[in-house]
Amino acid sequence: MVAAGTNPGIADSSLSSTANRVLIDYKDAIQDYKVTSMPVVQMFAERFTTETGGDVDITFAKPSMGLERIEEGSTPAYQHTDLRNERVSVKEFGIAVGVTRRMLEDSRFSEMELALNEARRAVDRHITKHFIYAVFGLADTTFGTTAIAHNTADTSVETFATYSHGGFYGDSPDSGARLVEYGEYSVSDLGNLGTSNGGHYLAASDADSGDSDIALTEITTAIELISAKGGIPDTILVSPSHYKTLLDLADFTAPFSSGSGAGAGATGGAKGGLDYVNDVSNDGIVGQLFGLNVVVNPYVPSTRYGVFDMKVKPVAYVERRGLTVEEANPGFGITGSYMSMRYGLKVIRPEAGVIVISDAS
Repeated sequence: MVAAGTNPGIADSSLSSTANRVLIDYKDAIQDYKVTSMPVVQMFAERFTTETGGDVDITFAKPSMGLERIEEGSTPAYQHTDLRNERVSVKEFGIAVGVTRRMLEDSRFSEMELALNEARRAVDRHITKHFIYAVFGLADTTFGTTAIAHNTADTSVETFATYSHGGFYGDSPDSGARLVEYGEYSVSDLGNLGTSNGGHYLAASDADSGDSDIALTEITTAIELISAKGGIPDTILVSPSHYKTLLDLADFTAPFSSGSGAGAGATGGAKGGLDYVNDVSNDGIVGQLFGLNVVVNPYVPSTRYGVFDMKVKPVAYVERRGLTVEEANPGFGITGSYMSMRYGLKVIRPEAGVIVISDAS
């Protein structure tokens, strides 16, 4: 609408306010959606920051010192820390969001806010899937992950050029450079544990069927492998299909327990099923098995599940630049933005997890 009078051609206040509203709404939406929680990183990964991109080296200490008996007047021998390096590949991932000006003007909703909200959920899904593929040894060209089978040698898994996302101990870990003795177990003893020459990628008892069965002997083997190296397994990460299998077990009743006090079940409340739903929505824990928290995630394949020591985070999340949102100019009549981040994921503690594989690969 053009105002009549002495200044023809100048927009009236209603048109100006519409333009300002579109601009203000867009700026507010960008501020609101600059961050994302990324719960899988908080739960499973140790977070690092770096000032450089590309390949980044992280240094860790091995168990290498021990106390000695000291006689009167004597001094103990000086000891040093044995170190090992893990190289993490930092890449950039992003998404472009575009909304037409007509959508902004005519919609009853804040179209840009809706678009950025969905983009942020896409970031959560991306990070979760990236983590699952790296941890479970699944191949994907977008993430750059390489497939790991139950018979993949540890000397291959520890090679950065072909397995840049790392992995837990592969087959015959005593032949590689990552395994160190712990407790009463020598390197050779640790290499002979389990059913895959000491490896942490176990072939399930139904390895050719590719179904989602869970054998309790596989879980106890995983507990042995992690515990022998100083860990205390506390988490099982499964697919929805595995979760159904567990629910069919008579002993898997923790999610549906109720009550209070020391003898209470997982929910610990008087509302029973309602408390169970509330708890699952908060932390994703759906029950317990052998004292291990059971967590279900839809990105876990039905042919693999994992047992982990989550007190020792098995994955490094190396962040060069957190999620940023920038205003973009994709074209005439379109308002847009770019969302991007630079980070790397890698399994850095091979002793902290075991993957049970029921597919043939």
